[in-house]
Amino acid sequence: MAKKKDAIPEYGTVTRKGIQYYRTRIMDADGKQVSLYATTCEELYKKEQEARKQVAEILFRKENPTVADYCEKWLLMKSATVSASTLKGYASKINNYIVKPLGHMYMSDVTTDDLRLALVPVSKKSSGMYDAVNMLIKSIFQSAERNDLLDYNPSAGICAKGGKKSQKKPALTDEQVQILLDTIRGLPPYTFTMIGLFTGMRREEILGLQWDCVYLDAATPYISVQRAWRSVNNRPDVSKVLKSKAARRDIPIPQCLVNCLREVKASSKSDYVIADSKGQPLSYSQFQRLWKYIVVRSTKERIYYRYVNGRQIKTMIAPTLGGHAGNNHSIICSIDFDVTPHILRHTYITNLLYAGVDPKTVQYLAGHENSKTTMDIYAKIKYNNPKDLSRVISNAFSA
Repeated sequence: MAKKKDAIPEYGTVTRKGIQYYRTRIMDADGKQVSLYATTCEELYKKEQEARKQVAEILFRKENPTVADYCEKWLLMKSATVSASTLKGYASKINNYIVKPLGHMYMSDVTTDDLRLALVPVSKKSSGMYDAVNMLIKSIFQSAERNDLLDYNPSAGICAKGGKKSQKKPALTDEQVQILLDTIRGLPPYTFTMIGLFTGMRREEILGLQWDCVYLDAATPYISVQRAWRSVNNRPDVSKVLKSKAARRDIPIPQCLVNCLREVKASSKSDYVIADSKGQPLSYSQFQRLWKYIVVRSTKERIYYRYVNGRQIKTMIAPTLGGHAGNNHSIICSIDFDVTPHILRHTYITNLLYAGVDPKTVQYLAGHENSKTTMDIYAKIKYNNPKDLSRVISNAFSA
């Protein structure tokens, strides 16, 4: 028995510019009515079938998006609430660790085991990277669950901790602070370092600091954190978008920093406290060059390149304390400890806690949104010394 062909409907007609067309209307994926035209019923029928198929596919993908599709939508939603640099970081991690292994799967088909397998490569990275990817996975799948795209959330079963634990670099001692400041006094990174050590401001907060937020003549001199610096394609972008609401704060400053900033301000021709020769905020590469003044005066192993007969030669150097820098004998290496912009901030917070400042006040001054961050530092400082612990125990159980 021959298979019965689909009957071609009888379509209405319309004349346009003297030509008669067959016409029909269908609903598109957005629920809007659209018209289709053709010169024959057969041609219009084919057009209608193809259009309905495309609409069905679009509707299915809306209700059953792939991981790649939903990640793209999630990033678009986040673009309204996070900075461009943060969004760029999210996109990189999502593409490398979520979309690559899982992008082809429908969100509703992803299982907890699929997520665990996707996290295997990340577990070989640092714990910070693992935590960031873990957070993104949970945020994306929680969002899908809230939008009724999932019957259950597979990310609820993945481990919250993983990755290689990085060794936390300790805060600088008073002696190390003095060595650092003596070493770079009069050099470009001195002002940045002083602000970091005596306000605990983040790198982006220092580089975005303008003189209108530095109150040296107030009864209690202070700095108001109102702006943040970010690098976009190696160009500085300073805005009032801070890391969090808690980052907006007023920080009283000690007299040593008041004196330093007063001297800098007297010769400054810029609105920015840290500026380039044109009075503009530093680019990322300019900040790297500024920080290199510290790096080349340290005993940390590093690589530098030199040219011999037109060829680039890679050389590893391991300077000794009191010795000369490998490629500049006028520079003495006097810093035998780690120094990073974050260590300056960590030193400030540590010194506040050592001085007995209560954790809630430290949380405010540091601009920590989450008290857990402050309390973790507090616990390490307060309870890692056996002598202090012995005294606490004795007082707790004294007769």
